[in-house]
Amino acid sequence: MTATTWNTDRPWRGIMVATTLPFRDDLSVDHDAYAEHVAWLIANGCDGVVPNGSLGEYQTLTDAERAQVVRTAVAAAGDGARVMPGVAAYGSAESRRWAEQAAEAGAGSVLLLPPNAYRAEPAAVRAHYSEVAKAGVPIVAYNNPIDTKVDLTPDLLARLHRDGSIVAVKEFSGDVRRAYEIGELAPELDLLIGADDVLLELAVAGAVGWIAGYPNAFPTSCAELYHAAVAGDLATAVPLYKSLHSLLRWDSKTEFVQSIKLSMDIAGRRGGPTRAPRHPLTGAIEAGVRTATEKAVADGHR
Repeated sequence: MTATTWNTDRPWRGIMVATTLPFRDDLSVDHDAYAEHVAWLIANGCDGVVPNGSLGEYQTLTDAERAQVVRTAVAAAGDGARVMPGVAAYGSAESRRWAEQAAEAGAGSVLLLPPNAYRAEPAAVRAHYSEVAKAGVPIVAYNNPIDTKVDLTPDLLARLHRDGSIVAVKEFSGDVRRAYEIGELAPELDLLIGADDVLLELAVAGAVGWIAGYPNAFPTSCAELYHAAVAGDLATAVPLYKSLHSLLRWDSKTEFVQSIKLSMDIAGRRGGPTRAPRHPLTGAIEAGVRTATEKAVADGHR
């Protein structure tokens, strides 16, 4: 078993898909369709799922809906260790409650943003992760300074790891140079690819997992790309990456939720609508996503 392969000891490794959430036409959650999607992803080469992330529109869900999404994912995955729910919330106590709910449902790990109601200083960030860690489930930190305005720098990540609060980090800053500094300061902290369009660069730098967006539409090709990249098989990985990159970069744009759902629709899966305040794509943005997706389909990606 390689270091980059999913296993129950470190269930945050491998390809963990940040799942989209299917809504019916009336925008109610279609839990049956979600269960089918989770099972389909795992059957097509993905290792697990991350429900209730931004791609899953968790901010628009009621508490009851959010809790049921986790239970649905655990049941559909066949092994709760394959599920890493997002537990972000404005307050640390609320994030801890979501982590406890995930643990009760049988999830193997959770994904946690830093405090994002304000630009929290390092001491507050450390206290936040320490509080949520009391739930007793392994925590993957999520560094997204673009949207949260709180930067989990390599030094701060090393402190969080020494505190015993986190086991891994989803690195979404886009600065691939950080991978090497994280490896120097916290060599036992697992680095997970956090943005689809830096997959190859972070895999080469030592990432052992990918919290992924575009496998929602093209799981088989994305799995082939990931495994080639982390194995150092550049002869396979580079052409695949080039072929998919015009699509993968939409994962890092503001409209990533609508983009991935539209790609799913074009690829033969049901992405469907998003809840407000997100609106359907129009104009040049819609055309860009459509062109990139149709190219991927034409290139035989699946």
